[in-house]
Amino acid sequence: MDAFDANLLNLIQQNNRLTTEQMSEAIGLSPTACQRRLKKFRENGTIAADISVISPESVGRRMTMIVQVSLEREQPEHLDKFKESMLATQEVMQCYYVTGSSDFILILTAKDMQDYDNFTRRFFFDNPNIQHFNTSVVMDHVKVGLSIPIEADKDSK
Repeated sequence: MDAFDANLLNLIQQNNRLTTEQMSEAIGLSPTACQRRLKKFRENGTIAADISVISPESVGRRMTMIVQVSLEREQPEHLDKFKESMLATQEVMQCYYVTGSSDFILILTAKDMQDYDNFTRRFFFDNPNIQHFNTSVVMDHVKVGLSIPIEADKDSK
C-alpha cells in the first residue's frame, strides 16, 4: 500500500460520496487512477462495504446499550447458534466474540427501556444457554465510527 492508497482510503472513510474529481484534488492522483484504485479495493475486500450511517434518534431508536453476555456452554454448536441469532437480529448493531470475563459484547439499539426489556426476554431470559448478561446504557455518544487508521507501507514511496 503506497501513500496514495493510504490517503485515498483515509479520505473515503470520512466521506465515500466524494466525486473522483474531489478525491483527485485531495490526494494528487487523476480521477481515473482514483477510480482504478477504488475498484481494486472493492474487488479484493479492502473496502468491505459502502454504507450510509443512519442517526438512531432520527428513526426513533433513542437508546444504545453495550451488553456483555456469558454463555453456559461454549461448545462450537452453542457458539454458532448464538452468533446466528445475533446476525439475524436487527437491534444488534455490532456483535463481538471476545476473550475475558464475557463471551460476547453486543452494541444494540432500542426505542426505550420497554423495547430493551422485550429484547432481553426474547434473547436472554428465554435462552437456557445464557449464563448471565450485564448491560451498560450509553449516556452520550462521545465517538462513534468504524474508521481504521491507515498508513502507507514503509517501503512504498
